[in-house]
Amino acid sequence: MKFFIKVLIFFSSTLLGAQTAEKLDSLILKGITARNNKDYSLSLELLTEVNAIAEDNHLYRHQFLAINNIGANYYSMLDYGEALDNYLEAYTIAIKHLDENEEMTVLNNIAILYSKEGDLEKAEEYFTKAYELAVANEESLKIGLYALNLGIVANKLNKLDVAVSYLKDSKKRLAEHPEISILADVAMADNKFKQGDFTGAKVLAESILPHLDDSALTEEKIETLILLSDISERNNKLVLAINYAKSALASAHNPEFKISAYNQLAKVYSSQGLVEDALISKDSIIAMTEALNQIKNGRLYESNKVKFEVANYKKELQQNKVLQAIERKRLYTLLGICALIIALISWALRNSFIKNKQRKILHHRSKEIIELELQKKESDNLVLEQQLQAQEVTLQLEQEKLKNEIDARNRKLATKALQISSRNELLKDIISSLSSQVEISKNAFLSKKVKELNHLLKSDSEWENFLKHFEEVNHNFIFQLKKRHPELTANDIRYISYLYMDLTNKEISSLFNITAVASRKRKERISLKMGLTESSELYSYLSSI
Repeated sequence: MKFFIKVLIFFSSTLLGAQTAEKLDSLILKGITARNNKDYSLSLELLTEVNAIAEDNHLYRHQFLAINNIGANYYSMLDYGEALDNYLEAYTIAIKHLDENEEMTVLNNIAILYSKEGDLEKAEEYFTKAYELAVANEESLKIGLYALNLGIVANKLNKLDVAVSYLKDSKKRLAEHPEISILADVAMADNKFKQGDFTGAKVLAESILPHLDDSALTEEKIETLILLSDISERNNKLVLAINYAKSALASAHNPEFKISAYNQLAKVYSSQGLVEDALISKDSIIAMTEALNQIKNGRLYESNKVKFEVANYKKELQQNKVLQAIERKRLYTLLGICALIIALISWALRNSFIKNKQRKILHHRSKEIIELELQKKESDNLVLEQQLQAQEVTLQLEQEKLKNEIDARNRKLATKALQISSRNELLKDIISSLSSQVEISKNAFLSKKVKELNHLLKSDSEWENFLKHFEEVNHNFIFQLKKRHPELTANDIRYISYLYMDLTNKEISSLFNITAVASRKRKERISLKMGLTESSELYSYLSSI
């Protein structure tokens, strides 16, 4: 069983190396050291503190290590029930929050407990789970270790062929770790003995016995000596059997090992008929059993004492948390009050400073305003005089300009009126001359033409001719314009056509026989009708069609 404890410590130490929280790592290492020194109270106190801190901060790996090592403490104190509870709690954390490495470790620890209590079927079940996880993760070293455990349990369950398979696999995988692989040889020697291969068992046991002098391998040495004693007894070498049993007794340093050695002596003495020596060995077994029970009772008392101390420590931790929360609340309240007072003082000082600054600014501005008002009055008077003079000049210029414009418009209007009047008069003379001739009135064709001339005088066919000519020069413009803006009238389209030809406002107004202002207003009205905000945009828009 000591080997199982070694595996537990090995994996615990390996897991510790992966942690990053130095404080908790340090506490866990101190807890393990205290357990190795059998100072279980200190160890459990340190590990309980780690568990509380890790739980509060959701550091599941540290929490797992703390609970797993708490279980190891109870295991060392022979309180297997409490150890199992802690291992199961660690197993739950490993499944929920950690990877399969931690799960393997705690499964192995649970199997060790069941093996220690003699429930070999349960031990085999949990060793198998750990082994399967190691195989799934292809971790050769752990596969070898768990295979060794399964081989030892299979030997005890008399599943000898299964044990051989596991032990061979373990031996191969642990070749680079002779200090562990020798345990596979011890188990293999026991397997050969149980299969009746006494010679093979004897050769193997004798070959490994010189390598078991290390104090860490005392249990394996005693098991090997007892095995050699059994082999010698089977071979009727009773003296040699007794000597091996006595060597096992000499190597035993605790009651449990001594009980195993005395049992072997009693069995050999009985087979030789040495009843008195066998009874002495039986009496020694009884004495060692009582001593072992006393140790267990002492450990149980110590375990209960440690549990009480741990419970008190947990209570103190809880009280400290409550006190810390209260102190933290007080501190925050005090800091809040101080901050509020500082804020109020700062606010008052700021307001006072702002008011003083505002008074100075108002005084300065009032002074500036008075000076500016005086300056403004002076400048206003000066500007007023200048404006009056400018207005007089502007009025004179406008009057002169209006006069010139009126003269120019009058000249243009007169010229146009003369042109129109001359044309119409000419047409009237021609029509009157033609109508007075009897030959023409009798000629239906000529009478029709005279009527057409008369109609031409009253109609505006010039626009139709212009429109036709405009369409020929500006392909499809009128069509697109009507398509986009069907609301436009014929006069609107006529006006837009003149504008599109880049005629001036004056020229367009002359053609329409309207004033320039009316023409400009018409332009603004048409622009609004076409959705343009400014009449100045009309020409650019028309160019884009």
